[in-house]
Amino acid sequence: MTESLKKHIREYIDISDEKLEKYCNAFQYRKLKKKEFLLKEGNICEFEGFVVSGCFKIFHTDRNAGEQIVYFGIENWWISDIDSFINKIPSKLNIQALEDSEILLIAREDKEKIYDEMPEIERLMRVKFQMWIIALQRRIIDNLSKLSEERYTEFLQDYPQIAHRLSNIQIAAYLGVTPEFISRIRRKIVNKS
Repeated sequence: MTESLKKHIREYIDISDEKLEKYCNAFQYRKLKKKEFLLKEGNICEFEGFVVSGCFKIFHTDRNAGEQIVYFGIENWWISDIDSFINKIPSKLNIQALEDSEILLIAREDKEKIYDEMPEIERLMRVKFQMWIIALQRRIIDNLSKLSEERYTEFLQDYPQIAHRLSNIQIAAYLGVTPEFISRIRRKIVNKS
């Protein structure tokens, strides 16, 4: 189960086989069925997860019971509620499987222990965290400055491996538009072809 994690890590850092094995052994494997929750709002997030297979949505439920999707997580992506994980506070997010999924989870205590023992892993996670912050910053700027149609088109271009796995409702909840708006844009794109 850890082969995809090992391959992913080697893309970013140089690490001995022994250390890599030790790091991967700190993870627990979990299989989730479609619609099953990995984390529910109000619980403390005790893990960071590496997606082996499947697709997750990480979302907040607003006071009107509407979903606001913060991001998706697919194969070789990391998922967590970083605020809850680091600060040990109740999560404001839900993490739910959109497909039957497999994930490797590392607990906070195990992660901190690994950081102390393996600076390479701490460097890896710093690089991954920086990449995540950059993506988040770009998303915020796009949401503030681009038209909805532009954001939809760029979503399709930037994440073709995700878009076909999602419903109009899920894409709309991510982009902050209505599902009807997504349907209109899709029809418009098809008619241009």
